[in-house]
Amino acid sequence: MASVFSHAVAALGIGACFYTPRIPKRVWAIGAVCSVVPDLDVIGFHYGIHYGDFWGHRGFTHSLIFAALVAAVALIVAFRCGLPSISRFSLWMYFFLATASHGLLDAMTDGGLGVAFFAPFDNRRYFLPWTPIRVSPIGIERFFTARGLAVIQTELLWIWLPAGLLAISAWMIRRGDFAATDV
Repeated sequence: MASVFSHAVAALGIGACFYTPRIPKRVWAIGAVCSVVPDLDVIGFHYGIHYGDFWGHRGFTHSLIFAALVAAVALIVAFRCGLPSISRFSLWMYFFLATASHGLLDAMTDGGLGVAFFAPFDNRRYFLPWTPIRVSPIGIERFFTARGLAVIQTELLWIWLPAGLLAISAWMIRRGDFAATDV
């Protein structure tokens, strides 16, 4: 898995595509939380749930259906009445993409058993054909090692940099920097 920090950074990069100055900061905070919720499945290790099980790590909680459910719950619980600055659908879409990005990033790592994108309909695990991100160690104490540093380096390159470029691109598009000009 990518680290918790990098999942949140990806969510903030996605959020830049939905940004307007009137949207409250709690929207971005909830998006960051949505991006890390799928990893709550690691609690299952403590209760004897195996990695490859339906409820195991990178199982149902990393699926697209789960992302849709988390987005709906976040929308209903935090924004039952909606917001005047963003449509309910756009808010749901942001929370969905923030949550779904977790599985996508985990499928780009070089370890684990893959991601069950299509659970509960299909429990097969998938990796993307390209896996440049070093798998992050589970547990905070293992993160502060040489391996943890190697993970951070790949995440800076393959998650933080693209998230930053996405945010800058969204900002430039909103400003009109890519508008057609008469020549």
